[in-house]
Amino acid sequence: MRISEPICGMDYELLLNEILNIGKEMVKSGAETDRAEDSIYRMIESYDVEQCSVFVIQSNIQATIRPTGGHYITQVRRVHRTGFHYDRLDYLNNLSRYICRNTPSVEEIREKYEEVMNRKPQPMYQKYLSAILGGVGFGVYFGCDLADTIVGILICALIEVYFGSMLEKKEQNLVVYNIIIAFLSSAAVFLVAKLGLGHHPDRIVLGLNMVLISGLGVTNGIRDILNRAYLSGILNVANACLGAIAIACGTGLAMVLFEGDMYEMYIAPSIIVQLVTCGVASMGFAMMFKASVLHSVYAGIGGLINCGCYLLVQHFNGNSFTAVMAGATFVAAYAYAMSRFHKAPSTIFLTTAIMPVIPGATLFYMMHGVVQADYALAKQQTILLGQTCIAIAFGFLLVEIATRYVGERMKAL
Repeated sequence: MRISEPICGMDYELLLNEILNIGKEMVKSGAETDRAEDSIYRMIESYDVEQCSVFVIQSNIQATIRPTGGHYITQVRRVHRTGFHYDRLDYLNNLSRYICRNTPSVEEIREKYEEVMNRKPQPMYQKYLSAILGGVGFGVYFGCDLADTIVGILICALIEVYFGSMLEKKEQNLVVYNIIIAFLSSAAVFLVAKLGLGHHPDRIVLGLNMVLISGLGVTNGIRDILNRAYLSGILNVANACLGAIAIACGTGLAMVLFEGDMYEMYIAPSIIVQLVTCGVASMGFAMMFKASVLHSVYAGIGGLINCGCYLLVQHFNGNSFTAVMAGATFVAAYAYAMSRFHKAPSTIFLTTAIMPVIPGATLFYMMHGVVQADYALAKQQTILLGQTCIAIAFGFLLVEIATRYVGERMKAL
């Protein structure tokens, strides 16, 4: 029997091709590699196969199957670029569930896959709105006043959305993209501040930088490492770190061109303002990652409560590490619950609701300390950056352990 010969009416080469196409698009849309790998396994094993081996990392997918009575078939997919498209990820996830339940023909899989890929794109106005809600929302959280907010809205719309949309079509390297956008947006803020527009340029930059910081690589990387997918986890974290370093370098270059006496450590506004802005910003990030409006609203609620958990623990305990861990623990549990409630990937809620405790301000002041030769500040902020990442990992780990044992307990019953 030749490898390409259909077995029991099913061409397994074409089947594997369609399933790997789905898996590749899941990774490109922001799925954690563990989810993509598990989905591919489940789809393949719902058909008549004797053996199945799947390996997924952020940049590569490999699968080998042996249909019952047939020969081994191996296919590979190279993933050149990943991003955020949570609406597509949600529909691809539902498609994988459909395939597992119904084992449709290759033609039906291809038809439904094309339907998902050809869904109506996000309106351009929503892209502007989401970036403004995310960047300016965190700007207000960091203490921006009305004048700062107006400056932030204009620069966010012109540079991070309009110019960024044109740049991403030509520049595939995330590091280069982040350096250019971070430099231009920061330089614009510092320049207009010199002209008397905006009172707290550092706080405006903090908010705008949050739009570029990816919570996806950090959260998915931590989750992969906790699931013992070390290679994938390290690649995700390394990619996120490179992106963050690029933001710091772009911002630092703008600082070098402008005097540093205009910068000061931000002062947090009232608790109500912090809660509302974190909720609005998290919702904006979900919309920016192309999640549905409904999912974005729930992501905003998660971000608001995450901020509340952080502030509550910080008030009674006084320890920032414990406060971040409490917020991360809530977000992980909230994402798990929302994934069950909405029957959607948990990463949609996890990577957006976690944003209030992502150390964007720490990254800015660390770079400010380096540029201004204030190495005591740089060292302090670097230590705080590491502590925050460890606290987030601990929070995720607590929920991972709890859900695993509860799931095993439920199965036993």
